[in-house]
Amino acid sequence: MIKSNWTALNIPDLTGKVIIVTGGNSGLGYEAVKALAEKGAKVYMTSRSMGKGQNAQQQIQREVAGANIELAQLDLADLSSVRKFANEFTSQEDRLDVLLNNAGIMMTPYSLTKDGFENQFGTNHLGHFALTGMLFKVINATPKSRIVNVSSIAHKGGTFDFDDLLYSDGKTYNPMKAYRRSKIANLLFTYELQRRLSAANRSTIAVAAHPGVSVTNLANHMTNNLLFKILTPLVSLFLHSPKKGALPEIRAAVDPSVLGGQYYGPDGWREMKGNPVLVQSNKASHDAEDARKLWEISEKLTGVPFEF
Repeated sequence: MIKSNWTALNIPDLTGKVIIVTGGNSGLGYEAVKALAEKGAKVYMTSRSMGKGQNAQQQIQREVAGANIELAQLDLADLSSVRKFANEFTSQEDRLDVLLNNAGIMMTPYSLTKDGFENQFGTNHLGHFALTGMLFKVINATPKSRIVNVSSIAHKGGTFDFDDLLYSDGKTYNPMKAYRRSKIANLLFTYELQRRLSAANRSTIAVAAHPGVSVTNLANHMTNNLLFKILTPLVSLFLHSPKKGALPEIRAAVDPSVLGGQYYGPDGWREMKGNPVLVQSNKASHDAEDARKLWEISEKLTGVPFEF
């Protein structure tokens, strides 16, 4: 792994670029929206809550003069919401330079999305799969566009049981196992998407990134847990800020040297924090047969085909 001093100062001029950041109202997404807007991009900040989104939008616009930020409601756990957002976006824009699939949930209790999918897999993978497919035409119409999927170091413990992919009865559900499965799915999706883009000779590339371990509200449902409260001060020694944690996904989105199928993360100990560099995901994430199966299942579950 090669060290790097890549920072927000390395973000190129983005004037004229159109970028979507899912989950842009807080944490890593907020920092990504702010950094990209500072460089002149028109950024669509999506949020489940319009109230929280408006607060975030106004905060960035107070700090960044002339920030061009469009706020849009998007609930990735509801395919009708995904379709509504995609239709509204494509009615307003004829280009999409970067789709940054940043939003996610982590280690939630067992629950279902509006469409009946296990919530973590449904939100973290299927929602973004559907969104990407619904925006695929405008993405492909934009020269040298990018699709960036945000995974996690937790993918290394991810496993697939295609006979019980969505923990259908809830009895086999484990919050961490389900989170890991959703995060390796992000990588399988990225690599399979890149294979298909390459085969179709498209200039669009698919890239992945992970933030290491960052101080965000991703696990805010756990804050009332006594053990979580006790361990937080100790664990915080190994964390970095959302501003730093957002750099791998920002680099994946805008660095001119990035290639399709690459994966970016921090260069520190166990990739927990540090500067954003090219890293390697585990062997299972490169399983082409699992990726093909996942793609076919995802198209069937979401009803969203990709037209290359």
